[in-house]
Amino acid sequence: MFSLKGQKALVVGIANQQSIAWGVAQALRAQGAELAVTWLNEKAERFVRPLAEELGAEIAGPLDVSHPGEMEAIFAEITEKWGRLDTLLHSIAFSPKDDLHGRVVDCSAEGFGLAMDVSVHSFLRMIRLAEPLMGAGGCCLSVSFFGSTRVVENYNMMGPVKAALESVTRYAAAELGEKGIRVHALSPGPLATRAASGIAHFDDMMAEAAARAPTHHLATIEDIGAMAAFLASPEAKNLTGGIHEIDGGYSITA
Repeated sequence: MFSLKGQKALVVGIANQQSIAWGVAQALRAQGAELAVTWLNEKAERFVRPLAEELGAEIAGPLDVSHPGEMEAIFAEITEKWGRLDTLLHSIAFSPKDDLHGRVVDCSAEGFGLAMDVSVHSFLRMIRLAEPLMGAGGCCLSVSFFGSTRVVENYNMMGPVKAALESVTRYAAAELGEKGIRVHALSPGPLATRAASGIAHFDDMMAEAAARAPTHHLATIEDIGAMAAFLASPEAKNLTGGIHEIDGGYSITA
């Protein structure tokens, strides 16, 4: 029904073949988009570079948002090689382990600030760098979780952090809408990713979600990729500011 042929997309957050960002990257590429792909550091490069090559990524390199200059370097290369950007996917989050595993009321100011910087403010910084490259409009996507609006056992500090991410998604959508730049958050239910492995008893959470969801199926990275590709398409040009739940209906259950 739609095509992304000729589009230029930056995908940030691939760690391996179980990553949400990998599912999105595959879907964007399948619809014809040309890709730029990043990896976190040298340790991650050996896993991500072969995936970037499989996707035929024209631009690939390191991006740790806590390292000054790395984000600017990727966008400078995009500017030089492409001169524009149509789609941005921000699929990264971080919390210090001690803060993540403790009570929200006990989290440290330093840990909370770091989680907010990596998980939320870095999305704003990416949007700011993408804005001048989206002269013809574009789509900026982040990844959230329903723990942003509900208390999810063991999700702890990341709940408030994801709530902030969803809020900045709405504000950025309102501010950039007149330029044709749409901003969305993808909100899947629990699924097995490297990031999720840091959450205590996550397997139990997935089993409960599958049992309670009307479809009785957890979301897959392919499901998330399909939604992302649609939102990036011209057919979705009048959609913005959405928090898109991709969870088999789990979020509608009591």
